[in-house]
Amino acid sequence: MAYSTEDDNFVENNIDDWLDLIMQEYGERLTKLAFNYLKDWGLAQDVVQDVFITCYNQYHKVSKIVYFKPWIFRITINRSKDLLKSTFIKRYIFNNNLLKQFSHKELSPEMKLMLNNEKEKLSQTFLSLPIKYREVIILFYYEDMSISEIAELLALNENTVKTRLNRGRKLVKNSLERSELYGRTVE
Repeated sequence: MAYSTEDDNFVENNIDDWLDLIMQEYGERLTKLAFNYLKDWGLAQDVVQDVFITCYNQYHKVSKIVYFKPWIFRITINRSKDLLKSTFIKRYIFNNNLLKQFSHKELSPEMKLMLNNEKEKLSQTFLSLPIKYREVIILFYYEDMSISEIAELLALNENTVKTRLNRGRKLVKNSLERSELYGRTVE
């Protein structure tokens, strides 16, 4: 079969359509996944954009990927962890937390009410978990992955996944109980 420029257009259209499809299918979920690692929506969106660029560059290998969802989740997790390890993110988080300390002293009544909201408590409790518990909970509850799928994705033993899931649940429960006991969130 002869090669022509029309073949190029066909392949490029397929790549674009495929990329649009996976962006619609996984965009929000991957952003939430990255956010749970990075605790910053803008950084999470940057990571996901990088993941989609990787997908675009790896289009020629897509047919060889047996399970696409774990593959794209693994890339997102790895990119998020890489960013957490970088010195840039450490400076960014430090400066962000420093700004929050100053802004919390001058909260309006509306802001105080918002901070006491149950969803806020749960979110803060969840985000304060160590990453090894947070990632398992994200994948299990928010991505509806099974224990075996999580174990395969994170390259862990299934019993390790179960243990982390149970410990994560207990940490969340204990933290929420303490905050309700004292009538305020415990930092």
